[in-house]
Amino acid sequence: MESVKVQNLIKNYGKSEAVKGISFSIEKGEIFGLIGPNGAGKTTTLRVIATLLQINGGSITVMNYDVEKQPEEVRKFISYLPEDAGAYKNLTGKRYLEFIANFFDPKQASEMVNRGITIANLHERINDRVDTYSKGMMRRLLVGRALMTNPQLAILDEPTSGLDVVNAQEIRKIIKNTTLEGTTVLLSSHNMLEVELLCDRIALIAQGKIIEQGKPKALMEKYNARNIEEVFTKVVS
Repeated sequence: MESVKVQNLIKNYGKSEAVKGISFSIEKGEIFGLIGPNGAGKTTTLRVIATLLQINGGSITVMNYDVEKQPEEVRKFISYLPEDAGAYKNLTGKRYLEFIANFFDPKQASEMVNRGITIANLHERINDRVDTYSKGMMRRLLVGRALMTNPQLAILDEPTSGLDVVNAQEIRKIIKNTTLEGTTVLLSSHNMLEVELLCDRIALIAQGKIIEQGKPKALMEKYNARNIEEVFTKVVS
């Protein structure tokens, strides 16, 4: 079953074409990576799927709902974590999760918060103010916030950006475990090793166009490459 279907997506900013007719689909329970250089159209694509931007052409469905025509329905199934997301610094980590959970479903808020606390895995620091958190702690809290609603589709933009090895590994483990519970993940990352380790399939995007897609191992074999970074270099050049 397809969780996401993107067909001939076009997104312009004025006269500038950010996304130029791309197509891909994501199966339920899959981790799908959209990778490419800065300005390639990755974040724009994620924002369109997350119903934050209108499209100029093509179509997108999430759980068989049309993103353009039925955005309210789509939002019931998704959770979006932007690369530059932040949290209210005057709240404790736990209070922040409670604040967000009550927006979704006050009746299920306690259950969501407990799930968010487990995912973030900040131990006693969950009761400290957010402004005392390191970047890694903040990101773990935000991943907990994004996944505590048990979304059918989690859209994660650079989930481990700027993190040290230990925190990055923790977040990758969290993402992987989430799919075991039925969540589909669409992520964007500059970290090619991360993509290799996490993703079931990937799409390589450059200058607004998808130039290759498939399973990481199959792509490495196809291009006689040692890793995905080499694949990308060969395809782009």
